[in-house]
Amino acid sequence: MIFFRRAAEAAVLTSLVVPIALVVAAPPAAAEGGSAARARRLLDQLKVARPLPIRGYSHRRFMPRWAHHKGTCDARETVLSRDGRRVRRNAACHPVKGVWYSPYDGKWLKSERLVDVDHVVPLAYAWRSGASRWSQAKRRAFANDLTRPELITVSHSANLAKGGQGPQSWRPQRRAHWCRYATSWITVKHHYRLFVTRRERVALLNMLRTCR
Repeated sequence: MIFFRRAAEAAVLTSLVVPIALVVAAPPAAAEGGSAARARRLLDQLKVARPLPIRGYSHRRFMPRWAHHKGTCDARETVLSRDGRRVRRNAACHPVKGVWYSPYDGKWLKSERLVDVDHVVPLAYAWRSGASRWSQAKRRAFANDLTRPELITVSHSANLAKGGQGPQSWRPQRRAHWCRYATSWITVKHHYRLFVTRRERVALLNMLRTCR
């Protein structure tokens, strides 16, 4: 009887553990309503203006290369380690194994060659939003910012589709990520005092309506 009782207890515990494991493995949820309300307040504080010319823009004017963060790890390698699961790195800090989730399109990727570190506010878009007037040092800090939600691991295909577009012309394929995407975009622009266009502002407000 003791044996059967213990077997039954083990079965109950197993049934309880499985759902918990599934919850832990699930991708992060969208930002909560409180974050959306804060994002709306920040958006109201941003200047609305026409985009500046792209003339003079160059990727190298933001980042000739990824900046080093800790030891031999640069910002890209740091983000890949932060966003991945079971990530293994070589002696030079480069990820050689891991699993990454792309919130833009919902893909799970098992090779570092299939992922990119995306600038949520694209460098070219930031240039037209006021970054063209910054110093080289400030542009470099923006391109390697690990404090604000500017850098995120996504699939290579999603990053390629997005390019340098803003929310008025491109949105994540997964509607469930629109809230997080909009709040991240606004947070970054507010911190760096980048302006928004009228169409961009409308698109951001529409995405914020998806927040739970």
